[in-house]
Amino acid sequence: MKKLGLAWQILIGLISGIAVGAIFYGNPQVQTYLQPIGDIFIRLIKMIVIPIVISSIVVGVAGVGDIKKLGKLGGKTILYFEIITTIAIVVGLLAANIFRPGDGIIMNALEKGNIDSYLHTTEEVKSHSFVDTFVNIVPSNIFESIVKGDMLAIIFFSVLFGLGVAAIGDRGKPVLRFFQGTSEAMFNVTNLVMKFAPFGVFALIGVTVSKFGVSSLIPLSKLVLLVYGTMFFFVVIVLGLTARLFGINIFKLFRILKDELILAYSTASSETVLPKIIEKMERFGCPKAITSFVIPTGYSFNLDGSTLYQAIAALFIAQMYGIDLSIAQQLSLLFVLMVTSKGIAGVPGVSFVVLLATLGTVGIPVEGLAFIAGIDRILDMARTAVNVVGNSLAAVIISKWEKQYNIQEGKAYLKEVS
Repeated sequence: MKKLGLAWQILIGLISGIAVGAIFYGNPQVQTYLQPIGDIFIRLIKMIVIPIVISSIVVGVAGVGDIKKLGKLGGKTILYFEIITTIAIVVGLLAANIFRPGDGIIMNALEKGNIDSYLHTTEEVKSHSFVDTFVNIVPSNIFESIVKGDMLAIIFFSVLFGLGVAAIGDRGKPVLRFFQGTSEAMFNVTNLVMKFAPFGVFALIGVTVSKFGVSSLIPLSKLVLLVYGTMFFFVVIVLGLTARLFGINIFKLFRILKDELILAYSTASSETVLPKIIEKMERFGCPKAITSFVIPTGYSFNLDGSTLYQAIAALFIAQMYGIDLSIAQQLSLLFVLMVTSKGIAGVPGVSFVVLLATLGTVGIPVEGLAFIAGIDRILDMARTAVNVVGNSLAAVIISKWEKQYNIQEGKAYLKEVS
């Protein structure tokens, strides 16, 4: 295992987990023995994410020390996120209209999944407005926000704290050194945790496959193929062309992120790779102040894969029930998704919760989600990988837009990973 790179180790864990899950399909013992291993890995990642985000932002912002520059950075970041996620929704709607994955589906032949666990958070999202998103950014108690993992509130506090450290000059240097040491130490802890990643992937994918089995994909194969195909199109064409506009080769970014993409796909969790993509984008030539702000913020505002999936899933359910949505209704769906998908990334099963809150606004039966609940994990894996690419690319684009990208560092790192 030591001679193999992390990407190969994770891939072996992924394939082994699929094999074990398929062999022991329907056997509850698989979950009994493997779920704790997967849970430990996810907990290890959650344990290190918040200290890394706080320390990285404080160090990065204190290095800038200028509130006007930070305001300009924040404005550009939010503008870019809004444009790209809107394009993702439009691409999803177009794909669903062109290929119509819900036509001809016999609902009686589908198994219904249980969506009760998502219902208790749906009312919160239904009342969620764009104004609420910005109000909730300001924490009433930072320690409560840290416990809840409320990333936007944590980012807001860290930015203000970094500005405060910069404002007091030399007196703030001991504090700055503490956070610099914390950041470096936590990245080393990340490297230790990642050694456990192949086992975590093996356990999580093994449990998933043993639960749903390959046969459950067959009735909804058209939906699965459309989601995967559209996401591939979005990443290679839409994000690829966007990257090209800023002088970036999207395939070189894939090469840098190969470990993280396999890990994110296997675990269906963006959190598992957040520390590593911050580290890698810094080594790729992006300044700490930008990576530490853009990437964590993107986890709430730049969920390209999630919004694209939500658009396809909404029209799939409408088509399955024989409901033809007018252009006006689809535009309404577009605007509702633009609002409800922002600032709620910390909610468990966020894509399902957003859909539950959204479908009713355009007259689509929310019960239709139960038909795709069984394969949601497979779709979640794809949208998570797309989210990772989108947020990593955002850090490079904003760095170039701000004219702070270090070309020499980027070239040197590309040679290193080649």
